[in-house]
Amino acid sequence: MSHQTGIQANAELMKYFGKCRDGKIRVLKVSIENEQLTLSKYQPVKGTWEQDFDKYVPSLIEDEIPCYILYRFDSTNSLGHEWLLLSWSPDNAAVRHKMLYASTKATLKQEFGSSHIKDEMHATSKDEVSLKGYKAHVSGVNAPAPLTDREEALKELQQNEHEPNYSTDSRQSTMGGVAFPITETAKQGIFDLQRGSYNYLQFKIDLEEEQINLSKAAVITLTQLPEQVPNDEARYHLYIFKHTHEGDHMESMVFIYSMPGYKCSIKERMLYSSCKGQFLDIIEKMGLEIAKRLEIDDGKELTEEFLYDEIHPKRNLHRPAFAKPKGPPNRGAKRITKAQSTQ
Repeated sequence: MSHQTGIQANAELMKYFGKCRDGKIRVLKVSIENEQLTLSKYQPVKGTWEQDFDKYVPSLIEDEIPCYILYRFDSTNSLGHEWLLLSWSPDNAAVRHKMLYASTKATLKQEFGSSHIKDEMHATSKDEVSLKGYKAHVSGVNAPAPLTDREEALKELQQNEHEPNYSTDSRQSTMGGVAFPITETAKQGIFDLQRGSYNYLQFKIDLEEEQINLSKAAVITLTQLPEQVPNDEARYHLYIFKHTHEGDHMESMVFIYSMPGYKCSIKERMLYSSCKGQFLDIIEKMGLEIAKRLEIDDGKELTEEFLYDEIHPKRNLHRPAFAKPKGPPNRGAKRITKAQSTQ
């Protein structure tokens, strides 16, 4: 994952990242100071992670000043203890600061180690930065999204399709789309996109693990969009296209499936093509309304004019009347034939 802002952890913080995994540190606060990720505060383990949460976390945040908080759970994986990455970005913070922290979060995750982060949470108000707020976040992530009338009808249709039907009028699909699960990090990225933390997400299929991962999350400009598209690998992208249409400001969610021709393996081309429909179903059930679905083979296609024309296609309201084509020139006078009567 590339650095989006150029801001990286300073030497002290990088050294502490290695030290804090010894099991003695419960929480650390990271801030952006002098264009660097800097260690602000830390606290040791006292009780269980639930007992320590309200004791430490609320006191680490400040009004109007974003920060990152890395909080250690008691659970472990093959690499050691698992952590929560909490992004504090209050609503009354300066827009520049909120964008800076949002676009630097991917760098922090990479330098701390994404595999150590079990969960991510974005908080904008103080009541969220508590044990009760975190548990509400967990319940919201795990709870299934409510279905619309259309989705209920689609679900019923899909259930009916799986029931045996051997009549002569039945038509069965021989092969459906492949349904790879999306990771928790990918789900959290989608929630963060909805909250406004990002305007761009990129997803990659892990061919070995058979799951869809979040490979990039950032705040970018439209001119930076083409360079996000790899020229040798397939990807899924979500981008919020901000524009004006007929005097109204609009923010349209665009899904982009990029496949750079035959530079990818046959397996990769088939999996991305097969997983696309199921992936779109998942993100739409999470509450994202896709204004346009695009397929491209080169990032250079993603210009402002191209996106605008795809979302607002021009309509031809004045169709010309049909004009009978002229006959070939110099064909002579039209001949009139007359049937002869038989005697």
